[in-house]
Amino acid sequence: MNVTTVPAVLSIAGSDSSGGAGIQADIKTITAHRLFAETAITALTAQNTLGVRSVLDATPAFVADELDAVFEDIPPAAVKIGMVSSAPIIEAIAERLVHWGATNIVVDPVMVATSGARLIDEGAVSALTEGLFPLATVITPNIKEAEALVGHAIESAHDQEVVAAELVRRFGCSVLVKGGHNVNDANDVLAEPVAHEDDAPRITWFRHKRVETENTHGTGCTLSSAIACALAQGRTLPEAVNQAKEYLTGALAAGLDLGHGSGPVNHMWEY
Repeated sequence: MNVTTVPAVLSIAGSDSSGGAGIQADIKTITAHRLFAETAITALTAQNTLGVRSVLDATPAFVADELDAVFEDIPPAAVKIGMVSSAPIIEAIAERLVHWGATNIVVDPVMVATSGARLIDEGAVSALTEGLFPLATVITPNIKEAEALVGHAIESAHDQEVVAAELVRRFGCSVLVKGGHNVNDANDVLAEPVAHEDDAPRITWFRHKRVETENTHGTGCTLSSAIACALAQGRTLPEAVNQAKEYLTGALAAGLDLGHGSGPVNHMWEY
């Protein structure tokens, strides 16, 4: 009997009750890549495309149990980390990932929802940067998140590149600064550390056509989980980012308007 082995991808993130972001978006993205989706839920959120109403965190012990249950039975080939709202949860995740020797870790530093709702405690930011960033293959901040991490504004493509390199030097992992929050483009820049710490990070630009749509709920979750999928498939990091960008661009172009309010849902799995 022939047995087909399908790589697993683990999403560690919050649940989105409207189904457009978080764990739900990750499951759809991983499934669309024909990989096996696993999850460790860090929080329940009551939200839709209009905003976040409330957040109920899981306990750190429960999150650790979720991770142990996954790794001891079906170890993932890649891990995507999204919403982690408290320092104790972040510390539990970091400790278990080190314990299990997790690889191909993509960290999407979710700090503020598109609607403006804050999704992480102030005290959790240092835990995120000190506990999870050093374990990451790549982190994927958007413009606003990158600005928060470096403490100054990004006003041009040059600034975007400089900040990506600055974050590499600060945290030691690769950094993808997404340009989707810019008005005129959707260009992302990847900075990768090189062998000699004194040398400038390797810079790669990914230039894709901006899709004019209001269906942007869950795009950051989708991109980061798509990168994890490509890494699980054996792609290099630049290849993984390019594949994920192409997937997201196609998903945005194929989005359906199902929302009843001002923020239509982007149905990524239709692509």
